[in-house]
Amino acid sequence: MSEGTGGAATRVLVVDDQHVVREGLTALLGLVDGVEVVGSAGDGAAALAAVARDRPDVVLMDLRMPGVDGVEATRQITARHPGVAVLVLTTYADDESIVSALDAGARGYLTKDAGRREIAAALRSAAVGQSTFDPAVSQRLMAALRRSGPSPQQAGARAAKPGGLTERELQVVGLIGAGLNNTEIAAKLFIAETTVKTHINNAFAKIGARDRAGAVRYAYEHGIAGG
Repeated sequence: MSEGTGGAATRVLVVDDQHVVREGLTALLGLVDGVEVVGSAGDGAAALAAVARDRPDVVLMDLRMPGVDGVEATRQITARHPGVAVLVLTTYADDESIVSALDAGARGYLTKDAGRREIAAALRSAAVGQSTFDPAVSQRLMAALRRSGPSPQQAGARAAKPGGLTERELQVVGLIGAGLNNTEIAAKLFIAETTVKTHINNAFAKIGARDRAGAVRYAYEHGIAGG
């Protein structure tokens, strides 16, 4: 049972080309309440077959694997099984790997420095449609988006209030773009965390963002990151 929810455990498929890593992650997650490892795979092609067979809630995905790599596997899984979330867990945190994984539909991105609790929390978040990024990954993603820069039209988007966002929703999306979590946003804006969640739900509906990764992209594309 999930911790504190009374719901079903989060079903996880572990994908990594190194056998010892798969075994280690499986054993590690086996110690976590509310998480059930339903299978493992050593490459992207095997992962696709396992998703169809085992119906996980979340795929814990390595990126660099022989044959079908993690990015392509993520793209195919999210296209074929939109109800299955992909959470990347990899050694690599370079700009190309991060952006490629998110463009393929990954819901979160952690490096293998992450601990058991961090991985477990990220899996649960992914299962309910939320995104989790390693702090270093968030910084690199924001730096990459910042380097690309908004167009002149996008730079003026704040004044135009893109997507019909209210001023407060605009601030919240901008702070998500800056990498702040709900608690940090609430403190910065001097509002309750429940109010932040309401603004996020309303803003996501208006801009068509599925998760925080989509909101980060939106914030930088429209020149509003930073609140």
